[in-house]
Amino acid sequence: MNIAENIKRFNDELAGTTCRLIPISKTKPVSLIMEAYNSGQRIFGENKVQDLADKYEEMPKDIEWHMVGHLQTNKVKYIAPFVSLIHSVDSLKLLKEINKQGIKNDRIISCLLQIHIADETTKFGLSETELFQLFDDNEFKQLTNINIEGLMGMATYTDDENQIDKEFKFLQTIFENIKTSIKQPNVNMTELSIGMSGDYKIAIKNGSTMIRIGTDIFGSRY
Repeated sequence: MNIAENIKRFNDELAGTTCRLIPISKTKPVSLIMEAYNSGQRIFGENKVQDLADKYEEMPKDIEWHMVGHLQTNKVKYIAPFVSLIHSVDSLKLLKEINKQGIKNDRIISCLLQIHIADETTKFGLSETELFQLFDDNEFKQLTNINIEGLMGMATYTDDENQIDKEFKFLQTIFENIKTSIKQPNVNMTELSIGMSGDYKIAIKNGSTMIRIGTDIFGSRY
């Protein structure tokens, strides 16, 4: 299959659900991403700030760019003027910087809070306890130029589908709890970003609204 056919296949699979496809174009040249764009895709994700900023400059301006990789505070300024959604926010320090850059750019920047659900210490994210401590923090409540739209998580890299299912269910439960229990102006839970190439079908069953797919769309040529 070519890239356009891959995009169509995933979108056909998502038809009838509330889930959207986020093609992750890391390391891929603009020419390949334009194949997806020309097939009608308008949302793309990047793992690295420099790649995201470069591709934003080179590509059509009706693209909705998502930052899905780990984000350092000193690099927020490079994507703050245009990024549509930051998936990987994992600290109050980072949120404060995003809010600061939002003020500078006269924007409210949409974010997802990354929650650590995997049985792997190498993955980033807040614990459930840290998450609710964040919502209770007075500094957080005063951040007016961010909008927390939901949660993001990465399951354990394993062939054990039961474990993946358990981890996604855990995050979905937290997501639903926040929707009913947290009433703050800068928290509006609508998005649950779970699921990648190896586990997206399990994620969809657990309420995913965004699946992040890279190799299965663009291939592994680069």
